[in-house]
Amino acid sequence: MRKVLRKGVPILAFTMLTMAACSSGANEAGNEMDTPPTNYLEEDESLGLEEDTDDVPDEAEGDEENSGDDATSDSVQRELYLIDSNGLVVPQTFELPKTESVLKQSLEYLVDGGPVTELLPNGFQAVLPAGTEVTVNLKSDGMAVADFSNEFKDYNPSQEKQVLEAVTWTLTQFENVDSVQINVNGYKQDTMPVDGTPIGEGVSRANGINLETGSVTDVVNSKAVTLYFLAQHGENTYYVPVTRRVATGTESLTAAVEELLKGPSNESQLITDFRHEVALIDEPLYENGTVTLNFNESLLSQNQGSAVSSEVLNMLALTLTEQEGIEKVAVQVNGEADILSESGNVVEPVSRPTLVNTGAY
Repeated sequence: MRKVLRKGVPILAFTMLTMAACSSGANEAGNEMDTPPTNYLEEDESLGLEEDTDDVPDEAEGDEENSGDDATSDSVQRELYLIDSNGLVVPQTFELPKTESVLKQSLEYLVDGGPVTELLPNGFQAVLPAGTEVTVNLKSDGMAVADFSNEFKDYNPSQEKQVLEAVTWTLTQFENVDSVQINVNGYKQDTMPVDGTPIGEGVSRANGINLETGSVTDVVNSKAVTLYFLAQHGENTYYVPVTRRVATGTESLTAAVEELLKGPSNESQLITDFRHEVALIDEPLYENGTVTLNFNESLLSQNQGSAVSSEVLNMLALTLTEQEGIEKVAVQVNGEADILSESGNVVEPVSRPTLVNTGAY
């Protein structure tokens, strides 16, 4: 089946992305847009929760949590944020060996020439310079302190923001990690060491990822929304998070959907599976963790206009569950809830996929 995608005005065709079907509710967080997906741990793994201290020891053993994965398995799925051929920071899911130091391991798999080398999909690259070593200490307030060796400072200045975003989003996939502090050889960095990108007292998902400047330049009177579009490399299609600023006065759910419907920036290489004519009929309705969206019939782009595509459902679920308290997305067309997916099944409220971009490459 051919799928019609748009990037601004041009029309593209793509092969449907295989995506993890398991779901996870959105975690509550203190910041409006700072809501990472839950990634539970295996029974013998630890986030390394330690008492708050001025020292930065290696990640140590803390409270254990059950992920629900097969306890007999020697590996577990983790998201690593890498740089794609468009220079964007993108999550990719890999099977990693089980370990008690999951935060340290996750960053070690971001190192160029390290263990991720044999796993990299076509068009993707690791974000940390070769030879970089790291320890991680998770403080009791949810801040993960990543202490890097001097090799960390060897990255390309033009990729500094990507490095910071990749480290931050890789670590904040874990539910006990809210923010990230960068150290080099034990010394706290108020800015990134090469090109001076501000870090301050730590960064989180609220700082965004793949930021678009767009038409809103007033940071004080605007807020961030993180949207998920699509990208292609060869025959492979995958989801890409993009943060866009919108006026403060707009309602967050409405703003997120409307920005998603606008599609990706014309300057980007991203694409979307929404038709130009798709529009919300009513304001989003929120109740008990579920947001209900009522669209016009243009949402139905599959099976001769009788079904909604899985890419559209995934883009909506990934985008809206970035917001606090949103666990599921229910979709209606002209007020009718019994709409069909492209497989012919009635669409149930959609949860956020636990892990993103799990297709084979």
